[in-house]
Amino acid sequence: MVAEMASCGAACHLDDGDGDIPVPGNKENIETSTEESSEDEEDEEDEEEEEEEKDSELIPGPEAEVANGKDGRDFKLCCEKCKAIQRSHGNELVTPRRISKGRLQVQLEAEGTYECTVTGLVFEASEQVLVRYSVLSWSKFGAFLQDSWKFAGPIFNVDTVNKDASVLKSIQFPHSVCLADPENEMTFSVLHIKDNRPLFEPTVDHSGSHVKWRVSSLSPVGPVIQTNQSVERHGVVLVYKQLGNDNNNNYSFHIYLATNSASDIKDIAKQVRCYKNRYIQIEKPPTCKLDEGTYRLMSEPEGEIKPEDLKFTLAPTKMKGYFEAFFEQPPPFKLSLIEINTEETLWSATIREGDCVDNTEQKPRKRTNCRKRCSNHLEEETVCKRPRWQDESDGVKTAMTQDLSEKQLLQLAKLLGKEWKEVAIFLDLTSKELDDILAAEKDVTMQKLKMLVVWKSRCRPGEATASHLQESVKEVDDLSHDFHQTLKNMMVNRAAK
Repeated sequence: MVAEMASCGAACHLDDGDGDIPVPGNKENIETSTEESSEDEEDEEDEEEEEEEKDSELIPGPEAEVANGKDGRDFKLCCEKCKAIQRSHGNELVTPRRISKGRLQVQLEAEGTYECTVTGLVFEASEQVLVRYSVLSWSKFGAFLQDSWKFAGPIFNVDTVNKDASVLKSIQFPHSVCLADPENEMTFSVLHIKDNRPLFEPTVDHSGSHVKWRVSSLSPVGPVIQTNQSVERHGVVLVYKQLGNDNNNNYSFHIYLATNSASDIKDIAKQVRCYKNRYIQIEKPPTCKLDEGTYRLMSEPEGEIKPEDLKFTLAPTKMKGYFEAFFEQPPPFKLSLIEINTEETLWSATIREGDCVDNTEQKPRKRTNCRKRCSNHLEEETVCKRPRWQDESDGVKTAMTQDLSEKQLLQLAKLLGKEWKEVAIFLDLTSKELDDILAAEKDVTMQKLKMLVVWKSRCRPGEATASHLQESVKEVDDLSHDFHQTLKNMMVNRAAK
């Protein structure tokens, strides 16, 4: 039988709506495999300690939940009608241990059915087994969802330690599809990446919150549906506040729309961490119902909200669109999400002054070593988080700290394609700044140049370097080989002078 819980809420505790800045699908994703997923996890393990500290500022882990006195499941159902579509009870609740950034481990002590309190996964085991698992991003596997296939919940990488996969009889995956309408009969499948190939495998059963799959082998796997009709989802609205501008009575917020899926929520948390400014998540009741369509964010009192309308799509993109709300007065602020066609209010929350206080402990920055995989001095300089300031005997700083000239920025701008707006987001430009650039410049190349010039103007002397730029945009999937090679050449040429 199928488990009781849905994936709302707890996904917010994992580290790590789509809109006006979409990310094109990456055809190279078709080569994604279990091996690639393992490499991603190893890369996460090698992240610097400073990044781990940033994660803890945004998303508390299971250990924090225990310390805060929480008990049992972290998930809440988004829909009372779906709550009634439950078919079983009595799963043994287990709390996993975080073994590395994004990876969890749980010991299943004997034959039985166990439910993870952090992810909502349900494991049916035939004997004692140690299970390791992590949430993956659908952006890596979106190329497999052709035609009418759509993701229905988070995708996971699951593995058993020193035992065959067959010791797990079945796995139940949380899904985000609303089944409240009896006329919307859904047939669930799972996307199973096996031997570098996508397999769509049938499921055993489903409920209002979970999809049950008979384990054939273990590798990236997640629930999907095939339909040409509009499908209502359990969704979440996530609010992040920018830190550092309260002294001027200015308050800036990012408001994201996402499906109630750990994969989507993890992508958003990772995106927020990439920004130059620091953000805190404001805990408000996040749940609502979402369908593909256009939404508007309203505020009381009236603030500056960009964009006016946001298109929410279920396309598996790595970068998520968001509303940016700006107020030149102190709280309270009431925010309301409106569906454009029906004018229905789907979500509302009031942000009070106490919500805007940063209670996280600011840890001192540590100078850390580069990743272990660096094979030579130049590569070490490239992947470090910040430029090295090494004085030479004549008092001139090393090549790695020399700022890029506008001529070099123009050379790079000409190598950017339609992904340049995604680059802008990774360089921490706001949607308003992008709008201003588009309005001021008609030539596309000059728009790209202006974006890079804005980035350079925000950097401190010695930080607008080729290595710093490369580090900032390393997670933009669609950058051309020529762009990366030109950046490397600029670093080599600087070092040679």
